[in-house]
Amino acid sequence: MAKKRHRIENCACLNLRAAARMVTQHYDHQFRAVGLRSTQFNLLAAVKDAGPVSMTRLADILGMDRTTLNRDLKPLLRDGLVRVKKGRDRRVRLVSLTKVGKTKVRAGFPIWRRLQDQLHEGMGKKHWKSLRKELSRTSHVVGTERDR
Repeated sequence: MAKKRHRIENCACLNLRAAARMVTQHYDHQFRAVGLRSTQFNLLAAVKDAGPVSMTRLADILGMDRTTLNRDLKPLLRDGLVRVKKGRDRRVRLVSLTKVGKTKVRAGFPIWRRLQDQLHEGMGKKHWKSLRKELSRTSHVVGTERDR
Protein backbone atom coordinates (compact mmCIF):
# COMPACT_ATOMS: atom_id res chain seq x y z
CA MET A 1 0.00 0.00 0.00
CA ALA A 2 1.27 3.46 -0.91
CA LYS A 3 2.25 5.91 1.81
CA LYS A 4 -0.32 8.65 2.41
CA ARG A 5 2.09 11.29 1.13
CA HIS A 6 2.30 9.39 -2.17
CA ARG A 7 -1.43 9.69 -2.85
CA ILE A 8 -2.30 12.26 -5.50
CA GLU A 9 -4.64 14.15 -3.15
CA ASN A 10 -1.59 14.82 -0.94
CA CYS A 11 0.55 16.11 -3.80
CA ALA A 12 2.31 19.30 -2.69
CA CYS A 13 2.19 20.80 -6.18
CA LEU A 14 -1.49 19.98 -6.67
CA ASN A 15 -2.52 21.47 -3.32
CA LEU A 16 -0.39 24.60 -3.60
CA ARG A 17 -1.61 25.28 -7.14
CA ALA A 18 -5.26 24.68 -6.19
CA ALA A 19 -5.00 27.16 -3.31
CA ALA A 20 -3.18 29.67 -5.52
CA ARG A 21 -5.85 29.35 -8.23
CA MET A 22 -8.67 29.93 -5.73
CA VAL A 23 -7.01 33.00 -4.21
CA THR A 24 -6.09 34.36 -7.66
CA GLN A 25 -9.63 33.91 -8.98
CA HIS A 26 -11.05 35.71 -5.94
CA TYR A 27 -8.60 38.62 -6.27
CA ASP A 28 -9.08 38.78 -10.07
CA HIS A 29 -12.85 39.03 -9.63
CA GLN A 30 -12.47 42.00 -7.29
CA PHE A 31 -9.81 43.76 -9.40
CA ARG A 32 -12.13 43.77 -12.43
CA ALA A 33 -13.61 46.95 -10.93
CA VAL A 34 -10.39 48.79 -11.87
CA GLY A 35 -9.66 46.84 -15.06
CA LEU A 36 -6.75 44.80 -13.73
CA ARG A 37 -5.90 41.22 -12.93
CA SER A 38 -4.33 40.47 -9.56
CA THR A 39 -1.00 39.65 -11.23
CA GLN A 40 -1.04 43.01 -12.99
CA PHE A 41 -1.82 44.84 -9.77
CA ASN A 42 1.04 43.05 -7.98
CA LEU A 43 3.44 43.93 -10.78
CA LEU A 44 2.36 47.59 -10.77
CA ALA A 45 2.59 47.77 -6.97
CA ALA A 46 6.09 46.27 -7.04
CA VAL A 47 7.19 48.85 -9.62
CA LYS A 48 5.61 51.61 -7.51
CA ASP A 49 7.56 50.47 -4.45
CA ALA A 50 10.89 49.80 -6.18
CA GLY A 51 10.78 51.82 -9.40
CA PRO A 52 12.40 52.76 -11.54
CA VAL A 53 13.66 49.22 -11.22
CA SER A 54 15.74 46.96 -13.42
CA MET A 55 14.02 44.03 -15.09
CA THR A 56 16.31 41.60 -13.23
CA ARG A 57 15.56 43.14 -9.83
CA LEU A 58 11.80 43.28 -10.56
CA ALA A 59 11.79 39.60 -11.56
CA ASP A 60 13.58 38.78 -8.28
CA ILE A 61 11.09 40.82 -6.21
CA LEU A 62 8.17 39.04 -7.85
CA GLY A 63 9.78 35.59 -7.73
CA MET A 64 9.57 35.01 -11.47
CA ASP A 65 11.94 34.58 -14.37
CA ARG A 66 12.62 37.39 -16.82
CA THR A 67 10.79 35.64 -19.67
CA THR A 68 7.57 35.54 -17.64
CA LEU A 69 8.10 39.14 -16.53
CA ASN A 70 8.52 40.27 -20.17
CA ARG A 71 5.29 38.48 -21.10
CA ASP A 72 3.41 40.00 -18.14
CA LEU A 73 4.70 43.51 -18.94
CA LYS A 74 3.44 43.50 -22.55
CA PRO A 75 -0.22 44.34 -21.81
CA LEU A 76 0.86 46.97 -19.26
CA LEU A 77 3.14 48.57 -21.86
CA ARG A 78 0.40 48.37 -24.48
CA ASP A 79 -2.09 50.05 -22.14
CA GLY A 80 0.41 52.78 -21.19
CA LEU A 81 0.67 51.80 -17.51
CA VAL A 82 4.44 51.25 -17.49
CA ARG A 83 7.41 52.35 -19.53
CA VAL A 84 10.70 50.57 -20.09
CA LYS A 85 13.86 52.61 -20.70
CA LYS A 86 17.50 51.74 -21.02
CA GLY A 87 19.58 52.44 -17.93
CA ARG A 88 23.02 54.03 -17.78
CA ASP A 89 24.40 50.62 -18.63
CA ARG A 90 22.67 50.06 -21.96
CA ARG A 91 22.20 46.36 -21.12
CA VAL A 92 19.95 47.30 -18.17
CA ARG A 93 16.28 48.00 -18.81
CA LEU A 94 14.44 50.04 -16.17
CA VAL A 95 10.70 49.71 -15.56
CA SER A 96 8.70 52.63 -14.17
CA LEU A 97 5.05 53.59 -13.83
CA THR A 98 3.46 56.14 -16.11
CA LYS A 99 0.99 58.69 -14.79
CA VAL A 100 -1.84 56.39 -15.92
CA GLY A 101 -0.14 53.46 -14.18
CA LYS A 102 0.16 55.41 -10.93
CA THR A 103 -3.54 56.26 -11.10
CA LYS A 104 -4.47 52.64 -11.79
CA VAL A 105 -2.40 51.21 -8.92
CA ARG A 106 -3.75 53.90 -6.57
CA ALA A 107 -7.31 52.84 -7.53
CA GLY A 108 -6.43 49.19 -6.85
CA PHE A 109 -4.99 49.67 -3.36
CA PRO A 110 -8.35 49.97 -1.52
CA ILE A 111 -9.48 46.72 -3.17
CA TRP A 112 -6.22 45.00 -2.30
CA ARG A 113 -6.34 46.21 1.31
CA ARG A 114 -9.92 44.94 1.70
CA LEU A 115 -8.98 41.55 0.25
CA GLN A 116 -5.92 41.33 2.48
CA ASP A 117 -8.01 42.20 5.55
CA GLN A 118 -10.63 39.58 4.63
CA LEU A 119 -8.01 36.87 4.21
CA HIS A 120 -6.16 37.82 7.40
CA GLU A 121 -9.38 37.96 9.43
CA GLY A 122 -10.63 34.68 7.95
CA MET A 123 -7.40 32.85 8.72
CA GLY A 124 -6.45 34.63 11.92
CA LYS A 125 -3.20 36.52 12.47
CA LYS A 126 -1.32 33.55 13.95
CA HIS A 127 -2.31 31.15 11.15
CA TRP A 128 -1.52 33.76 8.47
CA LYS A 129 1.98 34.34 9.88
CA SER A 130 2.51 30.59 10.06
CA LEU A 131 1.34 30.12 6.47
CA ARG A 132 3.67 32.87 5.20
CA LYS A 133 6.57 31.26 7.05
CA GLU A 134 5.75 27.81 5.66
CA LEU A 135 5.36 29.11 2.11
CA SER A 136 8.71 30.85 2.39
CA ARG A 137 10.29 27.66 3.68
CA THR A 138 8.64 25.66 0.88
CA SER A 139 10.05 28.05 -1.72
CA HIS A 140 13.49 27.80 -0.15
CA VAL A 141 13.44 23.98 -0.12
CA VAL A 142 12.28 23.78 -3.74
CA GLY A 143 14.79 26.44 -4.83
CA THR A 144 17.61 24.61 -3.09
CA GLU A 145 16.62 21.30 -4.70
CA ARG A 146 16.23 22.91 -8.12
CA ASP A 147 19.72 24.39 -7.95
CA ARG A 148 21.37 21.01 -7.33
